[in-house]
Amino acid sequence: MNTATNPARLAQLLVDAQRGRNALGDFDPALNPEDFAAAYQTQQAILDLRGLKPGGWKVGSKSHSGPIQGSPLPAECIHTQASQFDRVVYAPAGLELEIAFRFNRDFPPREQPYSDEEVLGSIGEMAAAVEIVSSRFAAWPKIEPLAQLADLLNHGALIVGEFVPYRADFPFAQPSLEFMFNETSIVPGAAANPAGDPRRLLPWLVNHHTQQGRTLPKDFVITTGSFTGMYFPQAQGQVVGVIEGLPSVKLDIQ
Repeated sequence: MNTATNPARLAQLLVDAQRGRNALGDFDPALNPEDFAAAYQTQQAILDLRGLKPGGWKVGSKSHSGPIQGSPLPAECIHTQASQFDRVVYAPAGLELEIAFRFNRDFPPREQPYSDEEVLGSIGEMAAAVEIVSSRFAAWPKIEPLAQLADLLNHGALIVGEFVPYRADFPFAQPSLEFMFNETSIVPGAAANPAGDPRRLLPWLVNHHTQQGRTLPKDFVITTGSFTGMYFPQAQGQVVGVIEGLPSVKLDIQ
């Protein structure tokens, strides 16, 4: 049976796996989060154990109208372009091309929820981004969904291109894009975000964050799910992501 200490216990196992670069194998299944609240408690416990401050969030949904979930991103895991990443450190390293946002204001906690109009009217900037997806579980992806949520939603690192002013008329649901590895396209057919227009994720995030009694700062980077699925590089090479209308984002995989 799960107890109140289980989020802390699971968090410690995941942090130990991260530090030792040794994926977590068999563990007590009772440590799997019993609900979303336990998964989010585990996320916060991971950041606390690692002594890390959040610098952003990843949010996503598996359908245009489905439930939304997310994870805080450690500030030290958010990078600018021209960064180099070792596949061994992030194994298994999956690559996703996404759109990231920043707001033009802080969102402090308050009693009433923030409206969609209030949140969407406060988007200040946007950028192309590549997320490196990396699990601490040896059996991933055959892991309970709530356990994956607890593990910072399988987050490894986020590489963000140059931010530009927000455009409300941008084709967010299905932008024109290219995603290349060693000059070869890694876009699997039609590119689209399963959440539809990724901006629909932002009001949920603002309210989820502030309802925990925390201010969402305007400099937080919010990345909003893949347009290209996930690609696992099997060799060293350069990754280039281009979303038309945004500066490109690049990184090297070693």
